[in-house]
Amino acid sequence: MIERKSGVLGGEPVIWGTRIGVRHIVEWDRMGHNVDEIVAMYPHLTHAQVHDALSYYFDNKSEIDRLIEENTEESVRQNYQDKPWMK
Repeated sequence: MIERKSGVLGGEPVIWGTRIGVRHIVEWDRMGHNVDEIVAMYPHLTHAQVHDALSYYFDNKSEIDRLIEENTEESVRQNYQDKPWMK
């Protein structure tokens, strides 16, 4: 239920047929939201899809943790600080 597609979330792992990244589900989970709450936020997802995303995370923890860190507001600001459009 997890796939990678060029042009979708920069090739990050996403829930199959969606643009919802595994890292997004993991971030909601880390904030204390349970699967029912995540499904309520994304009603087009099933409980199985959310569980698959979390399962993918536990099998690929270092990759997803790196993606989460690379996409924090602080990291994004630092990566683009010298770009003229960031001023």
